Amino acid sequence: MNMPPLRVQHGLIFVAVALLFFAWGAWLMRPQPAAAPLPWLAEWQTAVLVPLADNRLSLAMLRTQVEGELWLQPPRLLYRADWQASGEPWTLEAEVSLDEAERASLLAAAGLSVRDAEQPLSQQLLAELGTHAIVALSLKPQQAVAAERLVSSVGQPRLRLELGEGQAWVYPESGLTAHTEDEQLLLLHVVPRQALKQP
Repeated sequence: MNMPPLRVQHGLIFVAVALLFFAWGAWLMRPQPAAAPLPWLAEWQTAVLVPLADNRLSLAMLRTQVEGELWLQPPRLLYRADWQASGEPWTLEAEVSLDEAERASLLAAAGLSVRDAEQPLSQQLLAELGTHAIVALSLKPQQAVAAERLVSSVGQPRLRLELGEGQAWVYPESGLTAHTEDEQLLLLHVVPRQALKQP
């Protein structure tokens, strides 16, 4: 039996190794499946985020999505809630718009000054202040959420700004800014879009 020349054997080994590297490279370059979107965000965009971006979200409108409590954090009035969004725990904090007379009246009724600690307010005020506007809203996940899930939900951000820690993803047309770090979503912050576009 004739053995192939050594040079042919080396050539076959080289071809086999090259094919293995090509297959490995193709496997590494295969398209990655898109991250699952945040299932609740589509409804929230219609019911909460777009109205807030348009500066027409009221406290009553927000309450229809999640029940919470009013807190007076002198001088701000905040609406806070914890809720399960599609089985994932989130916390919400929204600032309610007050004019100077309303702010002074609330502080006086609560017996607080601007230097005092925050305190919860009665449930009765929720109905009384239902028509007041929400001027900012923050959503914070209470367990790990991949930042790419936001991209799957609302698309790529217009801007990615480097922060001291992580990045800010900015969606100016939606009034939305996301804080991300190590490919995790840390915070969503929404304001009326004209406030976000101010220089």
